[in-house]
Amino acid sequence: MKAALCLAFNQPLSIETVTLAPPRPGEVEVTLGACAICHSDIHYMDGAWGGRLPAVYGHEAAGWVTALGDGVTAYAKGQRVLVTLIRACGHCACCASGRPTVCEDPHYRDTPVSLPDGTPVTQGMATGAFAEKVVVHTSQLAPLPDDMPLDVASLLSCGVITGTGAVFNSAKMPAGVTALVIGAGGVGLNAVQGARIAGARRVIAMDVAPEKLAAAAEFGATDGVLATAGDARDQVRALTGGRGADYVYVTVGAVRAYEQALGFCAPGGSVVMAGMTANDEVMHLNPGNTAYLEQSLVGSRMGSTVLARDIPRLIEHYRQGRLKLDELISNRYPLERINEAIEDARKGVSRRNVILFDAFGKGAP
Repeated sequence: MKAALCLAFNQPLSIETVTLAPPRPGEVEVTLGACAICHSDIHYMDGAWGGRLPAVYGHEAAGWVTALGDGVTAYAKGQRVLVTLIRACGHCACCASGRPTVCEDPHYRDTPVSLPDGTPVTQGMATGAFAEKVVVHTSQLAPLPDDMPLDVASLLSCGVITGTGAVFNSAKMPAGVTALVIGAGGVGLNAVQGARIAGARRVIAMDVAPEKLAAAAEFGATDGVLATAGDARDQVRALTGGRGADYVYVTVGAVRAYEQALGFCAPGGSVVMAGMTANDEVMHLNPGNTAYLEQSLVGSRMGSTVLARDIPRLIEHYRQGRLKLDELISNRYPLERINEAIEDARKGVSRRNVILFDAFGKGAP
């Protein structure tokens, strides 16, 4: 099968023929129809989070089940599924308490991908979805309805659940409060619409690009603040009656955004940390002020998502017109043009670029 391989950090991907091992017990093979490009993939390809090469990245995908490992009864061949990086054992303390995104024993296997000469290829983020097929654990799947386009559905795998889940799950934000979303990219737009769906009284979007603030308004932001403005903090306070926002969602992996976030936060408020920084980056804060104002820092990995609970809910929001998904897709590319899609994503203008595989146009294998 064809896959887009990262052979060296900060270099274009190479389209190669690779071998995919059959699924083992508890695993499934999925033939992919679509895979969206997330900035986390780009960070890995740039070496920000380390890892071994060669590697195939991609983790925001959807397709059809085409092979089952022993003992798999929850899925059937031909079934449409979402593929995510959330791999969970189902029985550790975190899984048992409904937090599979921080599973303590995810049982990452040796890679099922290799070059024709037998050289192992790292399965990026336990998914490796910049390829025509993947083999993943059943915990990484969620069923999809037959009438939902796979390119649209693929967005639910990461960007949508990370942004909306930060609101619904990590923060458990109640209605009637004020929310500030720092960063109006793919994750940020979903935090904006998550806050809107949750019933926030005011949803303020902040970004360095004016055009992104306009996009945030389409997704439900009531106000926009340009982050480069010298009076950004004053603007947020003016919009919130002088208090600051009850919930501040940081959706970009920038230390500076985190260091500024508490200054935008109301007394008793929360900063929800959804953006991932590089491994070696450290933020500075005044713990005395944070304690004095009883502010909280809330970690949010993949929106604290529980696939079986959250994917059906999001699909229903989409069907009822409350959740915008089609509008998130900026461009569609074939696998052979993935480097073009990645470079476009690097510019920070695209909401989500989606790779369409040959199977997309042919239907279920």
